[in-house]
Amino acid sequence: MGISTGTGRNFRTDGAAPVGRRRFLGGLGALTAGGALAGCSQAEESAPRARSRAATTATARPRKARPLLIGTYTSVEGGGSGIATATYDETSGKISGTGLVEGVGDPSYLAVHPTGRTLYAANERDAGAVTAVRLDEGGAHEVLSSRSTGGPAPCHLSVHPSGRWLLSANYGSGSVAVHPLAASGAPGERTDLVTHADPPPGPGQQGPHAHQIVTSPDGGHVLAVDLGNDTVYTYRLDTNAGTLTEVSRTTLRPGAGPRHLTFHPSGRHAYVANELDNTVVVCAYDPRTGRLRPGAPQPTGTGSGTSYPAQLVVTGDGGYAYLANRGHNSLTRYAVEAGGSRLRLLDTVPVGGDFPRHIALSPSGGLLFAANQRSSTVTVFHVDRRTGGLSSAGPAFESPVAVCALPL
Repeated sequence: MGISTGTGRNFRTDGAAPVGRRRFLGGLGALTAGGALAGCSQAEESAPRARSRAATTATARPRKARPLLIGTYTSVEGGGSGIATATYDETSGKISGTGLVEGVGDPSYLAVHPTGRTLYAANERDAGAVTAVRLDEGGAHEVLSSRSTGGPAPCHLSVHPSGRWLLSANYGSGSVAVHPLAASGAPGERTDLVTHADPPPGPGQQGPHAHQIVTSPDGGHVLAVDLGNDTVYTYRLDTNAGTLTEVSRTTLRPGAGPRHLTFHPSGRHAYVANELDNTVVVCAYDPRTGRLRPGAPQPTGTGSGTSYPAQLVVTGDGGYAYLANRGHNSLTRYAVEAGGSRLRLLDTVPVGGDFPRHIALSPSGGLLFAANQRSSTVTVFHVDRRTGGLSSAGPAFESPVAVCALPL
């Protein structure tokens, strides 16, 4: 694609969202002048309360309709105006737009509280923040508050299984943050901030770039994936103090660029998507120590060169895995074998959009959603439970600069 991966990010100082490699890869163009939105420029203070716009039509929701939330970049040309709300039909996969949660700037990644009552968004701008939104069954979603993540460009967040802690990854500074969560779901003042100071950055990288932070299935460890220094860090979270203590680290081959890690349902293996060398790696995971043991890099089925793999998802029964390939605009299907210790490449399927930044399976496992950044669409696939095969569920749903699709 003729894209340099060594430039890192170029951060602004006016509170607007950063421009750099992550957005440059998405081909999003220049930022608009009004980058900072109310409620995000002063991240340590409570954001103004905002109500989502109601649907513009009175059309009845389809049967078996379930919520779908879509993240975007709000400070780029053609971007969204907040978190898009929609529903999807569990049988047909058809998406219907319902409204918008305004007052949330650059919500590039979304996660939901275990109770299902609160949504969290990573505000990916150089004044990095996380925002909490109360979810209402009637659609009157309400912004609760925002808090600073202590670093620029947070691009991933997750909720600890206890529901008491919010974890976030700052791409720009290579740091990870912890916030306590109140009974209302609102985040409190940050209790920890850890920067990945070593090992040294990988080839072409100017520093660490934390890209993901997630809790292991057993709940015993927190793992942070850093693309900039080719390392996955394992931490122990003190669930009383909200602090992280490193217990091990796994360094992949130089220049791999690990982006996202996904666990097998057994909790004994994890799969890492490497953005820069166009591979995936199966890692054995020891729940006792939190240590990963990586295997040999495996192909993505997209040919030579890099196709900027984004992430893997695994079916609930652990039988199949899917990888989003942004440059190749495809989804790779793997059979998961030997109890999760082996991936066997089966095929690739066109994603039906441009630059699939994020993919997610529906809770039932019958549908797969892909958020396509460049084409501003969300595409949906039926998942064959027996073969793992993917088939299109129909025309793409248009959503400005869709970078995250979260089916509930």
